[in-house]
Amino acid sequence: MNMIKPNKGKLLIAEPSILTDDSFNRSIILLTEHTENSTVGFILNRPLDYTIKDIIPEIDCDFLVYQGGPVEQDNLYFVHKSPDLIPNSIEVSNGIFWGGNFDSLKNVLINKQIQPSQIRFFLGYSGWSANQLEDEIETNSWFVSENDFSNIFSVDNKSLWKNKLLQRGGEYKIWANAPGDIHLN
Repeated sequence: MNMIKPNKGKLLIAEPSILTDDSFNRSIILLTEHTENSTVGFILNRPLDYTIKDIIPEIDCDFLVYQGGPVEQDNLYFVHKSPDLIPNSIEVSNGIFWGGNFDSLKNVLINKQIQPSQIRFFLGYSGWSANQLEDEIETNSWFVSENDFSNIFSVDNKSLWKNKLLQRGGEYKIWANAPGDIHLN
């Protein structure tokens, strides 16, 4: 099978072999940074029961917040498609940006200048040290995929992992239809 290397802007897909890993079971991660020293990404398909208003009460905004990963879960992160409204953002790939000036972001949210389909918020992030992610890929914990969504901020969270496995084909089609709790099988 053609192996795609991890890089910023790519998607990291949890292999069925890590179904018992509470942090990453059935996760899809957008990689926002990949260097020889570290990798950073955010889980796209783990909505929490929080909105921005729950976390920052002075901002009347009901955009959902997602679990970004197990690292620094008390910090809020964001990826977006609006670098013109949020300066100092880092381009990840194809019009997707990471972070930026937080005061500008607050003003954009307060003035309702951005839609949920243009931004996603995360508590925490997923991170790997030098060579750690490559080692996990070699031991079949992950596979890397192109970001082939026209808008990753509006994809269906519930079927995202399943659809990526179905795209991969072969034995992945069987795992795509496995129940969330494999003990129920």
